Amino acid sequence: MQKNDKFNVNLERFAFLTGRSLSAFKRDFKKIFNETPNRWLIKRRLQEALFLIKEKKQRPTDIYIDLGFEDLSHFSFAFKKEFGISASSLS
Repeated sequence: MQKNDKFNVNLERFAFLTGRSLSAFKRDFKKIFNETPNRWLIKRRLQEALFLIKEKKQRPTDIYIDLGFEDLSHFSFAFKKEFGISASSLS
């Protein structure tokens, strides 16, 4: 998952690739990372977004698709929920 976090691969595919059922994959993942796989993916993508916006001076409208978010409104909502500020206020 770490190498493919920017791709919209569904959890069923990750479970299949690890040779586990979906429920076993989710259970094992939560045990190891103390986070659900979906939440882990979103947090990882948002951390990358924060880095790109703050350090690389990229605009949210230019990066959200590359980070695996399907639309700008979902990205903006998730970013503000995670960091308490809007992504556009940092750029």
